[in-house]
Amino acid sequence: MGIIKSAAAFGALICEGIGDTVRVSLTDDPEREVEAARDILRALDCPGHSGLDVVSCPTCGRTKIDLCALAAEFDKRAKAEGFSSLPIKVALMGCIVNGPGEAREADIGIAGGAGEAVLFEHGEIVGKIPEDGIIDALAERIKEKYM
Repeated sequence: MGIIKSAAAFGALICEGIGDTVRVSLTDDPEREVEAARDILRALDCPGHSGLDVVSCPTCGRTKIDLCALAAEFDKRAKAEGFSSLPIKVALMGCIVNGPGEAREADIGIAGGAGEAVLFEHGEIVGKIPEDGIIDALAERIKEKYM
């Protein structure tokens, strides 16, 4: 709780060039406050704050995979394997109907289907992955292409 208020409060100031210190207060672990501040600065395209930009859909009736669990697993994996600082955009989308199109500006991503996902790069489908191997395949492809 608190991320929206923090983003709104200092986002406008940072964009105007006002201020050089960020403090985010959340009802969460203090480490999450630091992560939230970095996420906000990255979203504002502030110089010196590049890194992995993950976009995902809000899920709808077409979502056939547990996208929330996949996103959490991907976040942990990115931190553990050292690619969370890469300046790339990764899309985690819930369906293959709109997923690749909605995320066409992503460098790489997945769009879930029934028991599988398509892997895409720059909006183009490059392969299919069984549901139980989505994060492994995505992480390996990121390491191959961007590390």
